[in-house]
Amino acid sequence: MGIFTKPKKHKSIPPECEGMEVKVMSSTCTGEKTIGFYNRNTRELMYIELVRSQADIDDFYEKYGLKKN
Repeated sequence: MGIFTKPKKHKSIPPECEGMEVKVMSSTCTGEKTIGFYNRNTRELMYIELVRSQADIDDFYEKYGLKKN
């Protein structure tokens, strides 16, 4: 641990996303991948982030203090 590193703080899961699953989706046109909280009723991702590598997926889970299934 370095001198200038801060301990990572977890964000709380947004209230409207409680109980939703985390899903990685890929664009049909470009193949671009995104991750976010998936709403099954509306079939949309909420709080979307771009995924460039597996590290981005790991960071998303760590950011919200979630465990991978």
